[in-house]
Amino acid sequence: MLTIERARAEDVTAIVAMLADDPLGAARETPEDLTPYLKAFEVIDADPHQHLVVARRDGRVVGTLQLTVLPGLSRTATTRAQVEGVRVHVDERGSGLGAKLMEWAEGQARERGCALLQLTSDLAREDAHRFYERLGYAGTHLGFKKRLT
Repeated sequence: MLTIERARAEDVTAIVAMLADDPLGAARETPEDLTPYLKAFEVIDADPHQHLVVARRDGRVVGTLQLTVLPGLSRTATTRAQVEGVRVHVDERGSGLGAKLMEWAEGQARERGCALLQLTSDLAREDAHRFYERLGYAGTHLGFKKRLT
């Protein structure tokens, strides 16, 4: 049975393992030292605008994403939601779990009064781009990032 529920501190190890389980993540994640991730989890968990969730199949963490609700003034004071860190365990890829996670995110965003659901995806993740396009997302904006550390 599959459930999608709020992540707990004990899920951080599995979440970080999924974040590190691809060429991009392997170069930027440090699963051998969970200290910064556990600190970040505490901040995320305490913020009512943050929704870090895991998908569990038979008790095992098999997917994750983070949904952030962003109130704003633009677009006639539209509240939007941002999806980050979508990951599916290698054993579950191609099973439809990613679509279920995004469907969950869309439903939660609607429940919280969001009129727009947005995400960014690394340019190198071409398979992910096709996945999001199949779900109805459009690449309407160009995203920019600047490393501060």
